[in-house]
Amino acid sequence: IVHNAPGFGEDDYRVCMAAGIILKGGELPCPVDMSGRYTEEVSDYVGRHVKECDKDISKAIKAMGRMVHQGTDVHNYPFCWRSDTPLIYKAIPSWFVKVEAVQQKLLDNNKDIHWVPEYVGKSRFQNWLESSPDWSVSRTRYWGTPLPIWVSEDYEEMVCIGSIAELEELCGEKVSDLHRDSIDHLTIPSKTGRGVLRRVEEVFDCWFESGSMPYAQSHYPFENNEMFEKTFPADFIAEGLDQTRGWFYTLLVIGTILFDKAPMKNVVVNGLVLAEDGKKMSKRLKNYPDPNLVLEKYGADALRLYLINSPVVRADVLRFKESGVADVIKDVFLPWFNSYRFLVQNVHKLEAETDKEYKFDFAAKNTSENVMDKWLLASMHKLIQEVNEEMAGYRLYAVVPKLLSFIEDLTNWYVRLNRRRIRGEEGTEDASHAVGCLFETVYTLCKLMAPFTPFLAEKLYQNLKAFAHRSRTQEHDASIHFLLETKPKPEYFNDDITRRVARMQAVIGLGRVIRDRNTLPVKYPLKELVVLHSDEQYLEDVQSMAFYIKSELNINQLITSNDEAKYGISLRATVDFKKL
Repeated sequence: IVHNAPGFGEDDYRVCMAAGIILKGGELPCPVDMSGRYTEEVSDYVGRHVKECDKDISKAIKAMGRMVHQGTDVHNYPFCWRSDTPLIYKAIPSWFVKVEAVQQKLLDNNKDIHWVPEYVGKSRFQNWLESSPDWSVSRTRYWGTPLPIWVSEDYEEMVCIGSIAELEELCGEKVSDLHRDSIDHLTIPSKTGRGVLRRVEEVFDCWFESGSMPYAQSHYPFENNEMFEKTFPADFIAEGLDQTRGWFYTLLVIGTILFDKAPMKNVVVNGLVLAEDGKKMSKRLKNYPDPNLVLEKYGADALRLYLINSPVVRADVLRFKESGVADVIKDVFLPWFNSYRFLVQNVHKLEAETDKEYKFDFAAKNTSENVMDKWLLASMHKLIQEVNEEMAGYRLYAVVPKLLSFIEDLTNWYVRLNRRRIRGEEGTEDASHAVGCLFETVYTLCKLMAPFTPFLAEKLYQNLKAFAHRSRTQEHDASIHFLLETKPKPEYFNDDITRRVARMQAVIGLGRVIRDRNTLPVKYPLKELVVLHSDEQYLEDVQSMAFYIKSELNINQLITSNDEAKYGISLRATVDFKKL
């Protein structure tokens, strides 16, 4: 059994409203003044602080014979963070925006917004809109933007000021500062014989100002109207998940009421970054590394890529680990840079062997018949297509994994399996094809990585562009960030070769595992490797890549078969306890 005091708690107000005890917009029983003392409505305790009367009230109830049980409960209670004294919740008069009146419009306009991730808009934000109450936009503070409302003493006459010029005209004084101390003394003559109108004491909720940002930044509607109309609604905004009840909400409310549309087309939502221990980052606890030291030690690109490739870009929580930033250097930047360095070394070597300056022509089609060259170019142009599609959809969380996977293919597969060709050990013509393929790939990779690692990509680009035909490069090529978006070339797509190489990679990967399990280093040659599969096409694909499989696994013969009985193969099911 609990008592309900609708003037002193949100839950009490909600329950009493649902039960019809109080009416929306009606007077609330609230016999406590702003000092926390009882008013004349409670005559026995008038003027006394509410906390001082608890024992006296208990005695009075007991004396009237209405005490059923008396006890003490322990529960959370609000305290002032400055004075460390108990607080009470108290309903006070406020100015509201009638959100409930436009609730359906808010829901409709939310459907026009592209949310990334999608669930934030379709569940979390939509659920909030479905239950959103009227918005109290006033605050009883001194600092803030004053509410531009002048009222008579009886509140029967009100004027809402729409501009500085209007205020100057109505009050008859020049206005240069809109803070409270500069305008609270200004009065407006009543038009209905009620003396003078004075400004209300409240200031705006700061979220009202944030929600007005699209208009305030252009000083709309007083000027720049044409520019505003061209840029409204905004292409995209980005903020944290906590803004579903903050900025995202106030933007939509104000935009819907003013223009009946959402003020943004796309919303990119990020999650929260916590300390490694899962707690909020705290200066007092010092449970996180100094950001400046992290930047000095690893660089901005490493930190940026670590964050972009984390759960935080999927509106999830990230436990920040400095070791994760270090891993970006080790697993991404060093392999990428080493492939670039290997390329430059062999460009110079090719120049020395041909006695000719190397200039790559982007307009010329690569005519190499080498299967790995075709695979790399097919993979690269497929990557370009996928990156462009994901970026157009603002899905950063889907872009970076694709880029990192490609760097893995470039460094640990293409370069590894084609070192001899690139170095010219199989002839100058073949080296020219391989170097050209590698140059185009590394150059394009820099362009794709530029939004995520702008400094490293720029550094590599500035060195690489010297090897490209000036007539073939873009006019504004002073920086990689001035170049136009890279477009895929469908003529390089090759599903057949992509499938064959993928199956080769699977066989080599399994071969490495078998060698490792049996403690057989690759330096020891093996007589044969048998690949069993029920699909004839799979076996044909594997045989077509036999040269690379035998070379990488150091085996003399590759045998493919679908006859499991011949090789005594038996299968058994085991439990995957990790997944369980």
